[in-house]
Formats: sequence, structure tokens, C-alpha cells
Amino acid sequence: MELDPKTVPWRERYRIMTGSIVPRPIGWVSSMSAAGVYNIAPFSFFNAACAAPPLVTFAPMRDSDTGNKKDTLQNVEATGEFVINIVTEPLLEAMDRTGEDFAPEIDEFAAVGLTPVASTIVKPPRIAEAPIHFECRLVQVLHFGDGAPGSGSLVIGEIVHVHVDDEILEGGRVLAERFHPVARMGGPNYARPDVIAYERKF
Repeated sequence: MELDPKTVPWRERYRIMTGSIVPRPIGWVSSMSAAGVYNIAPFSFFNAACAAPPLVTFAPMRDSDTGNKKDTLQNVEATGEFVINIVTEPLLEAMDRTGEDFAPEIDEFAAVGLTPVASTIVKPPRIAEAPIHFECRLVQVLHFGDGAPGSGSLVIGEIVHVHVDDEILEGGRVLAERFHPVARMGGPNYARPDVIAYERKF
């Protein structure tokens, strides 16, 4: 099959991209509105971008029905801060629930049964149940598309503080086999990427 992306609906392009670009790490973003309401949302368009300075990115798409900005993006633009929490296998169900469309005034920690814990530098709380947290300050937001459904943004944040559970560290390295991270596959599926298929030789 071959196709010209300009000739097919955005949802079809999305399915091809998300079914092919796998596994994708998940940035579980906790943020806070200007009014102080807590929000949590998972993003599988997420990755590291740089180590000096330490930068991470995530890419929230517009609402698939209305084209409105997601609550997370509105919060980050309003406050300039967020936390990336790393998802583990025991947290999959809770993470999945935070992907639901809650009203902006709903505290999603309370709604899903997760524990907010104070961050060290930024105002949005961390998810206590997650073993790794990156406290971030906003560097830049880039917007793409015309604002209609399928459009998206790229959020770039600088890590200003890191929390890692001591039990998953050894010699300064984070060992995936000790905390069982999960990644997004195509459709509704998730996988555990902590099985080593090949060890680099150089």
C-alpha cells in the first residue's frame, strides 16, 4: 500500500502512525490550572530531547471532536510548569482512567484515587505511586495545524528536579527490569519494553 497523507482523513493517518511508531514511551503529565485544580493525563507522543540542558517533550493533540486544547496544554501555558511521571505496569489501569475526558474543574487525583505529593521546585504535584518524576518548567510550545481536530502542539520543558526511587537504581543507572515501565502500542494495547532483545556492541 502507498498513500499520499494529504488525500486521507487525519484519523487514518493517525492510525498508521501510531500502529507503526511503536513502542512509544508514556509521559504521564501532572499539571495544575491557574485556579489550582490538579490534572493528570497520559501522552504517548513523548520523549527526551536533550541532556544539556535536560529537555523533554510531549505533544498533546487537539480534542478529536471539538478541536479545543486539552486541559493539560491549557494548564502548562497558564502556569509554565508540569511534572512527567513514569508509568509502571501496576499503574496501567489508573493511567488509562486519566485519559478520560474529565471536566476542567475535577481534581483527577481524587477522581482516579492517586496520591498527590508536593514537588520540590514546581507547583504541580507529583504522582506518589510512580517511581520516577521529572519536575519541569516550560521552555516553548509550538503549535501545528489549523486548530481543527487532528492538530497538535509540541511542549518542550526543562527538567529542573528529578526524583528516582532508590530501589530501581544501580551504579547511577535506572534498571527497567526493577520497575517494569510500559509503552503504548497501536490501538488500545500496551507493552512492557523491559525485555532486552539486543545489547549494543559499541
